[in-house]
Amino acid sequence: MKQDSTRNTTYTVDCEDYVHVVKFNPFDSGDTCSLIAYGGNNYVVIGTCRFQEEDAEVEGMQYKALRTFHHGIRVDAIAWSPETRLDALPPQIRFCTAASDRKLRLFTSDLQDKNEFKVNYSQYFKIKMIKKLQTFDGHSDYINDLVFAPKEGQEVASVSDDHTCRVWDLEGNEKAHFVLRSPGMSVCWHPEEAFKLMVAEKNGTIRFYDLVTQQAILSLECEQTPLMSADWCLKNTLKIGAVAGSDWLIWDITRSSYPQDKRPVHIDRARLFRWSQVNENLFATTGYPGKTTTQLLVHHLGHPQPILTGTAAVGSGLTWHRTLPLCAVGGDHKIFFWVTEM
Repeated sequence: MKQDSTRNTTYTVDCEDYVHVVKFNPFDSGDTCSLIAYGGNNYVVIGTCRFQEEDAEVEGMQYKALRTFHHGIRVDAIAWSPETRLDALPPQIRFCTAASDRKLRLFTSDLQDKNEFKVNYSQYFKIKMIKKLQTFDGHSDYINDLVFAPKEGQEVASVSDDHTCRVWDLEGNEKAHFVLRSPGMSVCWHPEEAFKLMVAEKNGTIRFYDLVTQQAILSLECEQTPLMSADWCLKNTLKIGAVAGSDWLIWDITRSSYPQDKRPVHIDRARLFRWSQVNENLFATTGYPGKTTTQLLVHHLGHPQPILTGTAAVGSGLTWHRTLPLCAVGGDHKIFFWVTEM
């Protein structure tokens, strides 16, 4: 929307409420614009973004809100389905959320129906809305992360403070259940490794599970705690990254179960780690949400120091654009966007 130099962001979008989580759609939706979802205290907003870095006819950034979905409770995590298509007739939006009531909610919309919740709507309208919302019950504690199967999108995996990773079908039936040794913090499903699931635990262990045999097949160790976030590199399936304590850590899984590279980066503890979608050497980390500002650092493995430092007012969430070296963080009534060099 506008460029904002005071917080050295490239762009900002104004939002109606505090943004707890923000997520670019990592899949091709068949449209020139990128889909983005963000969650507040009781709603999810789906919008489209277009940036001058990808379209010379755009001045700065164009953002358009497509639909607001009533959620009824604070949104803590969002995952996009690969079945989301804007070029279908009718279009289909599908995403899943995790909330503080320990439930997953699967939303499906054709963007045709109005999504307003009124006291006196018709029975027909009620039925249509219920068909579009599926609730998954099973976790007994806070859900930290979730992800769709990246090929067909017919399953969802989630990890929780209840020391489990669970895999669900789209009807909410549990298809697999892995018992962890500590809270599950991150779960990743790689499009090139569709039968493996990566699960990162708070105790500093990252395990890979074979979804056919439902057995652990490989583990990595941080040797420090707490591990707060981990990610599987889209451009190189052998690369895993994480933040634990105040450090970032990188593994090459063919070389060792211990990190090949690590560096202290956040004085106040690190919170999130996300690989770029376009460059296997580019990643971002955030510090713990503080009382006033949260630090975003963009790193390149070829550089000893961060190549970009940004701050956001009490920021939360971290996500990369699908085709640009551009990341976003949520904050107080805003989404902040930073463009970096490759």
